Amino acid sequence: MSTTQLHWFKSSYSDDNEPGDCVEVAVAPTTIHIRDSKSPRSAHVTVTPTTWTDFLERL
Repeated sequence: MSTTQLHWFKSSYSDDNEPGDCVEVAVAPTTIHIRDSKSPRSAHVTVTPTTWTDFLERL
């Protein structure tokens, strides 16, 4: 799946007054993609669903 086909979304906690200051996430069947919302065409990080869940649990 190419990154242009992914459905990117921001957290519901993102501040509407600072729309560029957050990360965006896209969920695919076997990977989670994470990118900087200010630079959507730049490189992004890809992790497994298990790694993403572990990260969120530790926040």
